[in-house]
Amino acid sequence: MQNLFKTPGNLPSTEQLLLAGGDARIAVDPLSGLNKYGCGPFPDPQLLAFGSSTASIISAEGFAAADRLRQKLLTALGTESPSTVYAREMQRIRQECLRLCDLSDVTGLELIFSPSGTDIHSIASQYAGSGASAPALAIMVEANETGSGVASALADNTVEIAQVSIRLDDGTPKPPTAIDADAEALASKAVASNRRVLLILVDQSKTGLIAPSPACVIALHRRFPDNIEVLVDACQFRIAMPTLRAYLEQGFMVALTGSKFLAAPTFSGMLLLPPALAERFQKRPFPRRLSSCSSKADWPTNWTGAEHLDHAANFGLLLRCEVALEELRRFRAVPQAAVIEFLQAFSEAIRQRLASDPHFEPLPVPPLDRRPLIEPDNWDHLQTIFPFLLYHPQPAGRTPLSREETLHVYRQLPTTLDLTDRNSDIAAIRCQLGQPVACGTRNGAAVSALRLCLSSRLIVEATTSSDKDIGVIKNALLALDKTAWLIQSSVNEV
Repeated sequence: MQNLFKTPGNLPSTEQLLLAGGDARIAVDPLSGLNKYGCGPFPDPQLLAFGSSTASIISAEGFAAADRLRQKLLTALGTESPSTVYAREMQRIRQECLRLCDLSDVTGLELIFSPSGTDIHSIASQYAGSGASAPALAIMVEANETGSGVASALADNTVEIAQVSIRLDDGTPKPPTAIDADAEALASKAVASNRRVLLILVDQSKTGLIAPSPACVIALHRRFPDNIEVLVDACQFRIAMPTLRAYLEQGFMVALTGSKFLAAPTFSGMLLLPPALAERFQKRPFPRRLSSCSSKADWPTNWTGAEHLDHAANFGLLLRCEVALEELRRFRAVPQAAVIEFLQAFSEAIRQRLASDPHFEPLPVPPLDRRPLIEPDNWDHLQTIFPFLLYHPQPAGRTPLSREETLHVYRQLPTTLDLTDRNSDIAAIRCQLGQPVACGTRNGAAVSALRLCLSSRLIVEATTSSDKDIGVIKNALLALDKTAWLIQSSVNEV
């Protein structure tokens, strides 16, 4: 792990720390100043940020919170060691995170920090296979709906991977009953061979899907309690606090990150372990593979096996988690009724625009129904990710953009194009959507979907500003204007 201090009492700048303590994915290009997700370490208030299913530019409030914490660290490092300061601050973050998630009252609940969602999956899979005589089987939805690095993080000599498709050949969602049947068949076969199973329920995927269904996963877990452990991949953090608690009460692990819905910088992950599962994991050997990617303070105090971990201080992870907490504090201060009212208005406007514009085809997103886990009466049963395909409107009929063409449009969205034609106002718009996700084929061509997404930051803005939701909805429609304009004007450059 990278050493993030030079001498006691000295730290890199706030922007340098926000880029530290992860891997190459958050390193910025020296020319553009952006990482692979199109984000830099500074606020960019002119960017219309609707790409939170991938990543978001840090907010001014988030950067200020990170800067305040850095100043606090500088003072503490004048008299204390980096490892002591880091351990104390991570424990503070742990306690406040549980408080903001309404989980402080759950005795025995444990929280593990990790740089990314990929690393969280690795922790869960390593413990699933730890000490087993045969490799565990991890059952997950197709990797392009969760993360390209998740499958590789799960797979090694203690864990095998089985992926379940959740889309049909044309990219439309597969029927939930078919997804559940595939997951059940894989789990039942593994259990029949007395293998451990890590069953991963994604809530929500890159395109806003829940799969397999909570009903299916709950039934399998109750049917095979000694063989099946469940990880809820809620790395998008698009779940309300009652939903989070309900998953934990089922005995499921829950993976969260601060870099999607909460719009904090990339690389701030958390794994929540319900009491009984935490106790069971501590009876298993500490996976050796985790020793090279964890610091002792990232794990709960007195966690069995963690005493041998490095005492390194990952101040980059610390600052990014602080930003995530700041964004969560602001979101939790908004009344749920106001959140629901805005989500309904936003959804109506975006669905109407996507359905009426010949440049777009909205991909259907099934209702976010988590029953019997919980009734759909919280804000998180409403859609916040809107995936859509791109099309060339032509007299003879529409033709879909290829994956390469869609990627070209995506890369042009944040740029200002200096043109003098009558559409120069649209050309000057700078916006961000979610990265293209492969979604089957249309007319024999492989296609990808872009994603227009709401973040907690946008919801806070819409529900607290003087114009209420009008400004955020207007900006979302402008982002779609820019997308349609790019299809007309620049896709032929590919």
